Amino acid sequence: MEMASEIKNGVFVHNWEWFKALSGKLGTKIVETARKIKKLGQDDPRRIIHSLKFGLALTLVSLIYYFEPLYKGFGNSAMYAILTVIVVFEFSVGATLGRGLNRGLATLVAGALGFGAHYLASLAGEEAGVVTFVRFFPQLKARYDYGLLIFMLTFCLVSISGYREDEILEIAHQRLSTILIGSSTSVFICLFVFPVWAGDDLHNLVASNLEKLGSFLESFGVEYLKISGDSKESNNTFMDDYKSVLNSKQSEECLANLARWEPRHGQFRFRHPWKQYLKIGSLTRQCAYRIEALNGYVNSEIQIPAEFRSKIQEACTNMSLESGKALKELASAIKAMTPPSSVTPHIVKSKDAANNLKSLLRSGFCKEIDLLEVIPAVTVASLLVDVVCCTEKIAESINELASLAHFQSVEPMVEAEKPKLLHQETIPPCFGVNEPHHVITIDQLSPKLP
Repeated sequence: MEMASEIKNGVFVHNWEWFKALSGKLGTKIVETARKIKKLGQDDPRRIIHSLKFGLALTLVSLIYYFEPLYKGFGNSAMYAILTVIVVFEFSVGATLGRGLNRGLATLVAGALGFGAHYLASLAGEEAGVVTFVRFFPQLKARYDYGLLIFMLTFCLVSISGYREDEILEIAHQRLSTILIGSSTSVFICLFVFPVWAGDDLHNLVASNLEKLGSFLESFGVEYLKISGDSKESNNTFMDDYKSVLNSKQSEECLANLARWEPRHGQFRFRHPWKQYLKIGSLTRQCAYRIEALNGYVNSEIQIPAEFRSKIQEACTNMSLESGKALKELASAIKAMTPPSSVTPHIVKSKDAANNLKSLLRSGFCKEIDLLEVIPAVTVASLLVDVVCCTEKIAESINELASLAHFQSVEPMVEAEKPKLLHQETIPPCFGVNEPHHVITIDQLSPKLP
């Protein structure tokens, strides 16, 4: 009996320990999930607002089921309104407008053709096949792929149901009506309730990428060409920010495509030159590729000869520093939507430094230096020259954007000149006198010259 009791106690203790471990792991998972959710909301609070907006749109179209007159008018087709909100409602205004218009127009056109296919049933396969082929065109696929997909779906459903003449018109009418209700509800809420503009996101993304490259270049010259004997420990956090620029192409193209659907808002006019942002983004990535190569030399163990270092240090530092300042000025100009007039001095200084470096290298001062020792430094200098050229091209592209988008120049505020005082003096009081006294200040304006 005692042995059986000990076995039971051992099993109980084992199960209890397992349960405690499971509870601890479950609690850890819950806390970790809660932290991830909190971080997701803190990174972009618009995500929380988007979730609330989606719930509002879904609630409004669901009211069709709760109002008897509406439900009788649409019947089971009311489900298409809910499905439309689910597939149409997107994070930004441009994405929602694009999907809503694609879905509505595709349903209308496909319904009309499907009705015609009732009388020309033999063409049904050919019509769907033609639309499938059209989806392979890059320009149509980028903006209308979803609409073409809905076109094929609606066309097939309507044309197949067309074999029953008493239902074809009713099905086409009900589906089009419910889709229009779902699309218009989604667009209205997305457009007027805390709207998120893809154009704003693209605008800020391009400016942010330029700023990241500028921060890297401002610190690179000092970091790479530091004087021997300096501490190896340095703050390299700026090295990591530019890496996100290398993979920004897909995001920029997606945002530019969505921005073209958006109406005029803020400082962005109708038919804003969104394609120019793609050109700037492409040039920015070309510069980022050079910076990626430069980053590999920051912590290089190869020692540069002191004589060679002292010769190229000033030119390389100036190229890196001035290019970084120029990119930051360009980023500020994009954010403020003003012409980048203040960037010209930095570009001129960086080009002068590049020309000085080229002249120095052609002078043949390093004939007595081992080429294998200076190849990394020469490579860095060559990459910096390329960065200067990229910076100049980016500036030209942003000037073109400023012209196309009609950026407004900001005139510096000039304070009105105050009249100069010829003499200002305070007469000291007469202390020691019992009589009341006053302090008199005499201001005399300077006489005007004839």
